[in-house]
Formats: sequence, C-alpha cells, structure tokens
Amino acid sequence: MRSKWLDRTQPQTLVTATLLMYINAVLGLLGSFAGGGATLFGLLLLAGPVAAGWGIANEKKWGYWLGVVLTALALIDTIAFFSGTAIITLLFYGALLALLLHPQSREYRKTWFRW
Repeated sequence: MRSKWLDRTQPQTLVTATLLMYINAVLGLLGSFAGGGATLFGLLLLAGPVAAGWGIANEKKWGYWLGVVLTALALIDTIAFFSGTAIITLLFYGALLALLLHPQSREYRKTWFRW
C-alpha cells in the first residue's frame, strides 16, 4: 500500500481536518521564524500536526487520536492564556476539533482506520 498526504476519498470532515493540520504546521513554522527563531521543542510541536495529518490520510488510528489530543491541548492552551488577539486561534482550534469529532469522522474512523 502506498502512503499519501491527503486522501480525498475520506469524508469531507477528515479531508478538511487534514488540510487544516498541515496549514497550521506551516503557519506555526513561519511564525516561529518570524518571532526570532525556532527551538527544537517548538519544531517537535510543529511536527505533531503533520504526523497526525499523515496518519489520518493513511487511515491510522494513532494519527486520528494524535490529531484529537494535539488539537484539544492547543484549544485548552488558547483558552487558558486568552487575549483579545487570540479569537481567531480559538475559532480555528474549535473548528478543527469539531471536524475531528464530527459523527461522520468518528464513524469513518471506526470502520476503516487500523493501527
């Protein structure tokens, strides 16, 4: 079986979540360089969404759960340190978590994903 970065045969909720994870990683990487440089730990945190997106695209349960956990932690972090400028970030992570936990995504994961 060949690995892929995006599986357009999956439900729209999972395809959109995968794309948003990749976009989030790229924007985080650009932001870290614009903010004075990226630390090794910061780069590892940016690699998490990429790994989760790849895992989802290849129908891996670990990828799905990694995406849910990372998004939930990012949402909690945004809420804990909320400022007026973080409203877009809050909406972004909320939408991403909603896409991952949508019933259509969960049913597809139960049926097709494997470890």
